[in-house]
Amino acid sequence: MPLTRPDNVPEPSPRPIQWLEAGRPCSARWRSERGSVPAQHVVLVDDTTPADSAFKMACEGTALLWRGDFQNARHLLQAMARRADQVSPRKRQKMTPPTSLADALNQHRQAQARRARLLGMLLIEVNADYSISLRRAPDSRADLTEAWGEADLAGGKSVVSLRELLGVRSAHEWQRVGLEIPALGAPPRNRIHPHYGVFSPVRGEYIQLVATAHIPKPPKGQDQLVAFDIGTGTGVLAAVLARRGVDHIVATDMDSRALACAQANITQLGLDARVSVVQADLFPPGLASLIVCNPPWLPLRPGSPLERAVYDEDGRMLRGFLQGLRAHLAPKGEGWLILSNLAELLGLRTRDELLSLFACNGLRVVSRVDAKPLHPKASDAGDPLHEARTKEVTSLWRLAALPVASA
Repeated sequence: MPLTRPDNVPEPSPRPIQWLEAGRPCSARWRSERGSVPAQHVVLVDDTTPADSAFKMACEGTALLWRGDFQNARHLLQAMARRADQVSPRKRQKMTPPTSLADALNQHRQAQARRARLLGMLLIEVNADYSISLRRAPDSRADLTEAWGEADLAGGKSVVSLRELLGVRSAHEWQRVGLEIPALGAPPRNRIHPHYGVFSPVRGEYIQLVATAHIPKPPKGQDQLVAFDIGTGTGVLAAVLARRGVDHIVATDMDSRALACAQANITQLGLDARVSVVQADLFPPGLASLIVCNPPWLPLRPGSPLERAVYDEDGRMLRGFLQGLRAHLAPKGEGWLILSNLAELLGLRTRDELLSLFACNGLRVVSRVDAKPLHPKASDAGDPLHEARTKEVTSLWRLAALPVASA
């Protein structure tokens, strides 16, 4: 498959970023995954710029275009991050303690957004072919082609934050090495390779739930069991279902990066004969005996495209899945909803509201299987949401259609 610009990759801003260099006005295309606007004030910095000065300028809204050694730029970014994470006693006194877990989440998200904006002020210029003309700069062409699509040589140079550039390089390494998924079997055919912008399946408990839950039988008179994987992402759940013997799985997503990622994973796992990856808004045409969905768990607005796997404003994907599930279930079929109770613990949704969503969409609960999270944050006492995470449970809800008379 040729590498072209993924549909959901933000186009370079129509408004260029501008600066003065050697007394001449300069400009370049501005790239931002978060969709932020280019800074109005840009200064040139290099290896001689003190970290305190760089941090102060960034706090004042001045962007810093790097003109020194690439590795020294990384060191400066680390120094700025340390300063951003420090809280002075005076500032700590002025901080208002959160009144609830929801308030703690809001404060945490605001602090993370401020930190991202500040560290995003350190900028790197990228050539039209995605190379970087700085001392000790890595060869970034393959990384950026994966993230941004084929280079537009006629488009000229562009500018991106160093923090975002390093994120692209880190994602490239994730994609190269992959993540071992025990539920897919023995090595080496058990790795999922996440792409840039696609959520990595690092929370293994929900995968294990899908790997062990009782699979329904196909409708009477049919030999093949058909399943849908709604919002497939990396394709990991579709792959697990295929490994469990489901005859045919249709894996859907609207995100072009996710579609490319899922297809690549299904192919490298040798599952093309069982799994079809298609672009669809939730459900594909037809009926299935098993329909699996792992929607974003928190009904809040994402701050960037990369947060869409975690935050789902107003629970739109959850509601859409439940509203359409009944119409796409084959007779005696089941829908598997994978959901954490973190939203309930944070006061963003109640259990009664969730159960009401099931009932008003003509669905009943067959059973629920729970698992405790195993990720590092679950035991991190310094996490702002530690109190909620200690009580978090990930559940697989087995849902079936209510009889027509009861719906």
